[in-house]
Amino acid sequence: MKNTKYRKNFTDENKKPISKRNNSSEKVRYPKDNKEDKKYQDIPMLEGRNPVIEAIKSGRTIEKILIAKGSQEGSIRQLIAMAREKGLVIVEVDREKLDYMSETKSHQGVIAITSPYKYVEVQDILNYAKEKGEKPFVIILDEIYDPHNLGAIIRTAEATGAHGIIIPKRRAVGLTPTVAKASAGAIEYVKVAKVTNISQTINKLKENGLWIVGADMDGDKSYFESDFTDAIALVIGSEGEGISRLVKDRCDYLVNMPMKGKVSSLNASVAGAVLMYEVVRQRITKE
Repeated sequence: MKNTKYRKNFTDENKKPISKRNNSSEKVRYPKDNKEDKKYQDIPMLEGRNPVIEAIKSGRTIEKILIAKGSQEGSIRQLIAMAREKGLVIVEVDREKLDYMSETKSHQGVIAITSPYKYVEVQDILNYAKEKGEKPFVIILDEIYDPHNLGAIIRTAEATGAHGIIIPKRRAVGLTPTVAKASAGAIEYVKVAKVTNISQTINKLKENGLWIVGADMDGDKSYFESDFTDAIALVIGSEGEGISRLVKDRCDYLVNMPMKGKVSSLNASVAGAVLMYEVVRQRITKE
């Protein structure tokens, strides 16, 4: 496909141009085939209207926002107004370019080029709980590979007031555009620490007074028979393999989720949601 040059022709209801693009660097080459191998993998991006809106609200650093030509309806108009208020750069591009850039394949006509996600330290999560005057409530994810699972867990963690999530640097998914999209914007508000060694991190949490509770089908008791009102870290493993043996051995105890049907396990994000809301239920009831 021939190069395409984007010109200033995108206007709002007041006929104000959104951007000026007038140099040759704005030319874009689209691949003729094998798009999966030619994504913008090194560019930190947010895809979809809600994730971008939440990023704007949170004050996240955004280099520019790409909007598909002709998209001005509903939430896109709201997004543009918010971006203008923050002084952000908005650029109109062909939808084909967004299709090419998109990892999720569900960009809804908007992609924001952002700064990389900033991971925090485990101590930052503990300090956050202290600042709020609350007992620490932490989620530890052991070998979660599915970005949709991670995104859903982040969304529930934000909704339940968890103070942060801990993920491993290896053998797990990180904070990708797909994760951001699946989190529906919650990724902008949840502290995420990426650590080299989950087992050593668990030892540190124990030193700070947290109980480590693992979700496992072979747990000694069901989750609703357990006390989650103290400082706690919930460990959730992958859907296929569960919690690794080394991490499981570091847990103070394991809890199971009674299964009355024919399937033997729940999706990791669903199991995580059930446990997180049990923490909320118990803490509210105790107040």
